Amino acid sequence: MSQTAIPSAQLRRSAEDAFAEELEALKAADTRPRPPNWRLSPQAVVTYLMGGEAGALAITPKYIGDRRLMEVAVATLATDRALLLLGVPGTAKSWVSEHLAAAICGTSRLVVQGTAGTSEESIRYGWNYALLLSKGPSREAVVASPIVRAMEEGRIARVEELTRIPSETQDSFITILSEKTMPIPELNEEVAAQKGFNLIATANNRDRGVNELSSALKRRFNTVVLPPPATIEAEIAIVETRVAALGRAFEIPAEPPGADQIRRVVTIFRELRLGVTEDGKSKVKQPSGTLSTAEAISVVGSGLALAAHFGDGRLTAHDLVSGIAGAVVKDPVQDAVIWREYLETVVKERAEWTDFYRAARASA
Repeated sequence: MSQTAIPSAQLRRSAEDAFAEELEALKAADTRPRPPNWRLSPQAVVTYLMGGEAGALAITPKYIGDRRLMEVAVATLATDRALLLLGVPGTAKSWVSEHLAAAICGTSRLVVQGTAGTSEESIRYGWNYALLLSKGPSREAVVASPIVRAMEEGRIARVEELTRIPSETQDSFITILSEKTMPIPELNEEVAAQKGFNLIATANNRDRGVNELSSALKRRFNTVVLPPPATIEAEIAIVETRVAALGRAFEIPAEPPGADQIRRVVTIFRELRLGVTEDGKSKVKQPSGTLSTAEAISVVGSGLALAAHFGDGRLTAHDLVSGIAGAVVKDPVQDAVIWREYLETVVKERAEWTDFYRAARASA
């Protein structure tokens, strides 16, 4: 599978830069109709996300899961409905959002990060106060938000963690999504969205109730729920792919992790997340954390760094134990008891996991 190398001077490249070769190959081979201002047809966008071929070039899968979910997401963006990607932490909402925007409009950088401190100006517009004081209100003095820029250019805007934005600020999206305009009352003007404009928002349904969306705003989104990986094999494939990319990005001088070590991490996370062992024979207590696929990727990546810089370059159980324990034990009292019980009742009984059990007990 071909993938553009990440320069050592840049820590992380945007999707449109990192996968520029794939996007160009898809564009060159794409003969299907494209919605206004789209760089690729909807079918080619799904191929970019799910993997396939573009001429002689293999397209790497960006999302490992149900293809129909990606088809629904892409079809939504080809209409006047905005897209809300909903799911628990670590289900690739932001990752999918970034790649959708990159494939459709060529940039994933028109993004607003939702926090408790996100202001209305971050969504609408602000002012260059030096120009405002010297020349008064003018279009030149307006500082456009990423949303306004997307409207003017006919591109996709992204809003991360929509439900973390205060409710009164969320309401700013209603006019944008309903009227496809942004009023600027100080100038008696408005910004009209150009063809190709749409919005992708992400939200964590584990945090439901933090800043619940109003019914009026919910109606303006088509919601696609991204579930955790359905099978252990799918989750292992995701972790392997993302860890390999991290290893290249950070130039970690370690051997690629063995499949058995990744399988252990994923198995532990799935069993504790679901509350039952993989064989379905034993129930286990669930800790307070989410134990998402993203956290599994982080644990294996951190283990690789430990193995490279403080070991012999081969990922071992000793390198993984501290990361796994840190991911599991969020509550130092309750979760610590659950982790110890899991070690004694599940891990200890698996003969092939003896090295992991010993490493975990030694670090406890």
